[in-house]
Amino acid sequence: MRSEISRALTHALDRSEIAAWFQPQIDLLSNRVVAVEALCRWNHPEWGLVGPNVFIPVAEEDGMIGEIGRYMATQAIAVMAKWGIDVSVNVSPAQLQDSAFATWLGRLVQRISHPARRLTLEITEGRHIGNVSAVVARLDRLRAMGLGIAIDDFGAGQASLTQLKRLHATELKIDRALVVDESPTAERTMGTAITVAHDAGIRVVAEGIETPQQLEKVKTMGCDRGQGYLFARPMPPGQIDALLTAL
Repeated sequence: MRSEISRALTHALDRSEIAAWFQPQIDLLSNRVVAVEALCRWNHPEWGLVGPNVFIPVAEEDGMIGEIGRYMATQAIAVMAKWGIDVSVNVSPAQLQDSAFATWLGRLVQRISHPARRLTLEITEGRHIGNVSAVVARLDRLRAMGLGIAIDDFGAGQASLTQLKRLHATELKIDRALVVDESPTAERTMGTAITVAHDAGIRVVAEGIETPQQLEKVKTMGCDRGQGYLFARPMPPGQIDALLTAL
C-alpha cells in the first residue's frame, strides 16, 4: 500500500487533489474566531479523503514534502490576506532542514501587504529536527520578519518544554491528550506548561476541545485560545468564508 500511496501522491498536486482546509481557533475571553489552522487534505479520486497521518510520512520519506509544504504555506498566506485573521500552518522537520524553504518563505512573506505576525509556523513537539543550530538560525530569521513559531502537539509522546526555549517559540499548543485527561498528573503537566509559557510571554492554545467541561477546564487553567470539534471541524475555505461573514 505504501508504494501505491507514493505513486499516487507524485501527481496529486498537479491534479488538484491536495487542498488546504481550515479549523477555527477561538479566543477564550471574547469567544470570537481569531485564527485558523491550515490543514492538508488529500482527496484521492478512488480512495476518497486520505488522512495526513497516512500520506505526510510518505511525502517526507520520498522528498515530496517540500512541494506540498510550499503549497500549504502559499494557501495560508492567501487566506491570511483575505480574512485578516491569524493563520497557522504546519512545517515538517524535513522542510526545516532545507535552507531553500526558509529563503523561499522569507521572500514570499516580504511580498505580502498584511503583517507577517499574522502567520505562525507550527512545529510538532518531539519530532527529530536534525541540525538544531541550523534550524534555529533559520527560524530566528523568520521570526525577525514577524512570523510566529508554535510548538505543536505538546503532551503527545515525548512531552517536553525544551523546544519552547530552544526554538524561541511564540506559541505553545496543548495536545488533546492532555485536554481530555482528567488525572492529577495530566493537570499538573498542563498547568506547569501554561505557567512556563506565560512567564515567557508565550501564547497557549488548547487543542482537541470537544465538550463544555473540557472548555471550562482550559479556561480555568488559563489557556488563551481553544481549538476543537466543540467549536468547528476542519472545513474548506468556502465554509470559513460563510462562518466569518456570519459573525
